[in-house]
Amino acid sequence: MRFRVLGPVSLSPRTPSAAKPRALLATLLVQAGEVVPVHSLIDELWGTEPPRTATTTLQVYVSQLRKVLAETDGSAHSGELLTRAPGYLLAVPERDFDLPCFERLRAEGRAAYQEGDFVRASGLLHEALALWTGPALSGIPHGVRLESAAIRLDELRMEVLEQRIVADLRLGRHQELAGELLALANEHPLRETLHGHLMVALYRTGRGSDALRVYGRLRHSLVEELGVEPSPGLSRLHERVLRREPSLDWQPPRTTRPANGDSSDGADGSPGRPAAPRRAAAPADGPRPLPGPAPTLPAAPPGFVGRDEELAYGERALRGGVGRPAVRVLAVSGPAGVGKTALALRLAHRTADLFPDGGLLLGLRGPQGRPLSAAQAGAALLRRLTDDVPGVPLTDPEELTDRLRRALHGRRMLLILDDAASEQQIRPLLQAVTEGSVILTGRRRAAALDGAEHLRLDAVRPEEAVELLLAAGGERMAQDPVAVAEIARLCGCFPLALRVAAAALTARPHTTPAALAGRLRDERTRLGVLREGDLDLRSSLLTGYQEAGPALRRAFRLLSLAPAPDFSGWTVAALLGTGPAEAEETAEELVRAQLLEARTDGRSVRYGFHSLLRVLATELREAEPDAARTRREVVERLGRAYGSLARYADQRLAPGRNWRARPDAGHPAPDAAEIIGASPLGWFREEATGLVETVRQTHAAGLWPLVWDLAGSAAGYFHARAAWEEWEETHRLALDAARRARNTEAEAAVQYALGDLAWQRRQADRALRHHTAAQHAFELARDRTGVARCRIGAADVLLGQGLLEHAARRYGRALALCSAEGDLRGEVAALKGLALVNLRRGRLDVARRQLEQCGRAAERLGDRRWTEYVRRTTARLAPDPAHRLSPVGHAVEVGPGMWLIGTATAA
Repeated sequence: MRFRVLGPVSLSPRTPSAAKPRALLATLLVQAGEVVPVHSLIDELWGTEPPRTATTTLQVYVSQLRKVLAETDGSAHSGELLTRAPGYLLAVPERDFDLPCFERLRAEGRAAYQEGDFVRASGLLHEALALWTGPALSGIPHGVRLESAAIRLDELRMEVLEQRIVADLRLGRHQELAGELLALANEHPLRETLHGHLMVALYRTGRGSDALRVYGRLRHSLVEELGVEPSPGLSRLHERVLRREPSLDWQPPRTTRPANGDSSDGADGSPGRPAAPRRAAAPADGPRPLPGPAPTLPAAPPGFVGRDEELAYGERALRGGVGRPAVRVLAVSGPAGVGKTALALRLAHRTADLFPDGGLLLGLRGPQGRPLSAAQAGAALLRRLTDDVPGVPLTDPEELTDRLRRALHGRRMLLILDDAASEQQIRPLLQAVTEGSVILTGRRRAAALDGAEHLRLDAVRPEEAVELLLAAGGERMAQDPVAVAEIARLCGCFPLALRVAAAALTARPHTTPAALAGRLRDERTRLGVLREGDLDLRSSLLTGYQEAGPALRRAFRLLSLAPAPDFSGWTVAALLGTGPAEAEETAEELVRAQLLEARTDGRSVRYGFHSLLRVLATELREAEPDAARTRREVVERLGRAYGSLARYADQRLAPGRNWRARPDAGHPAPDAAEIIGASPLGWFREEATGLVETVRQTHAAGLWPLVWDLAGSAAGYFHARAAWEEWEETHRLALDAARRARNTEAEAAVQYALGDLAWQRRQADRALRHHTAAQHAFELARDRTGVARCRIGAADVLLGQGLLEHAARRYGRALALCSAEGDLRGEVAALKGLALVNLRRGRLDVARRQLEQCGRAAERLGDRRWTEYVRRTTARLAPDPAHRLSPVGHAVEVGPGMWLIGTATAA
């Protein structure tokens, strides 16, 4: 094997010696054949606080890794590291990589086991385990991705090891296994499966007493460390050993396996699946003030998984406790498809002991999904409780409540009122319940109900979503955990969507989880895929939309154009074309209707869609007759709002940086000072994702001036945060827009910014090309400030190359132009450059005077970052020889937070 991750990470014939290149290799290997984005690699190598030069350093590591990959040990060349936007892809032949070989042998061994060919299964699994040379991905530092991958791989190894042990037990290799299992049980003292296999092996080698001692030690450890008893399967195995059941003795393998692939206790004697618990007998009915049918609840939903915290909360509310009485009404709210009814039924069965007179579920909608009136709901409840039902509908709420109260008198019952539409619909029903409790479900939060306890349901956690898919999708789901995780993500971890996905796989025996995941990736058809039989996710999600008014439905559709997963109130106003107050009220109404989510960090509120609701909103918007025109109008409003705010924030962040910025005539800006506040950098950080996406949207819509305006307004933030990829992407789109619009001045400004980016990346030749092209265009446009800025940019590059004379001439000419044009930002940059040139020449007094001039210009400009930079640099040029810097051999800060290596050393 040339590439190894099943143990210490290695590459033959030579593994990189430094830790971070090896970590880069490992990160690319665990996702071999996939594009790994640059930002993911940076996160993995440096965590949440990468250095400013992380992207450049990553490129160096990639270059080093490519050189190592090019080396061979005499065999055919294998392995190629490719650049693929937005990152890198490592192509590795399977024959040279231990991980895919392991996964192939694992799959073949598992298939052989299921076919009853235990000899072949044991051989294949032995071969798979032989590929391991130690703990997965060892010998390198782990970030989040590598740590998760290492845990997953080590767990896969244990899975293969356990299946190989079972195959060997089936083949009667008990004597050979006993020693191995004793060591494994000692290494994994709480792993019940291994202890079960050890008990079987010991029993079959005539050491039944030792098998019982193994159980005793395990039980003691579980109780002492975790506070739990052994699993039912292991307990049954213990009882079988005590009784010396003949079924535990080894029998030669059968030629065919059980039809279901399993048994309650394995043929190898290992603990099998626990038996289903017996249902408790229903309590006997007592006397009723009004005779009627005995109320019963539907059975608990099969395959219910997760929601442990929500169930515990609901149970505490219904049971009460010390100093806290039991609640009368538990209101469960959440969007359609989130599993409110299933949780209510599960909770009802968990608390059945509290309600000796039974329970009842009443749906509050008619056959077409329309809400029942209060009178219709009351009559339906009366029919379920008693024969005392009037012949004509009750219209008086007080009479309805009185009849219900008499029907419920003396009964400690649990009522589930399912899918309520409003408080008005259910208030007469709730007023009648005096001795039992009510679980109320509905999309809207019933906030107007006095004394109700509220429980909101959101999507389940990712691990619970995977568990639900495995429970509902059967054995085929379990065969591809990667695809299952992707299906869970694409379904937004919504229980209904997950159940429909599992049903879709079950209905198509010829398809695979990976194929289903592939069908779900396309947002345009995702809701159509999530439909099977009478399970239809789209219909469920549409219910809330159809109940909203026309204005709210329009808002729901338009907000799907929001450029980021979450967005602010001003974004809502821009998308809808309304004022801030009206936008906030509309957004909050969508939140109440469970069509939008409100997310807060305690300081501010942002809004966002659940992923499936965004898909629905996009689908509905695109189905409108004038979809294209509407989309362009909305994107233009959004682009103008982003542009106004970004220009304001940019001016606060770097005064005078964008000399070309002009307010939009006829398009009043939002209240920028209030929205951005005292932290323009914080605003940019929060809105960067949306800003970049808006550049893409305006470019796609052909709104060329907005494209280069947005990109230019964000360049200062990209510079400050070293966001090279975003800077590159937005300005490439802006350059294309300027050329399409044949706008020479805009093209010049973009070229200038790309030159600055290239210099930041230490791409000197590219930077000079951009600055030269930009200067020529500015000269044609007679933009003297632009010409001066390009000269300063080119001089910065020449200074970095040590070409001091050339740099000094350009700085001097630029300073003269900036002074003539009143460009304070340009003066600051030119004076700083001249000071650094003189520092390199050893003329410290001249450099100090120019820095003092630079500082005064920065103060007039109002740029605190540059003022502080000049103060720091001037202090380092102290006249005291003990603190003075010499002109060579030391790092010098050439701008706020930017350093040039090899300039000066302490003398």
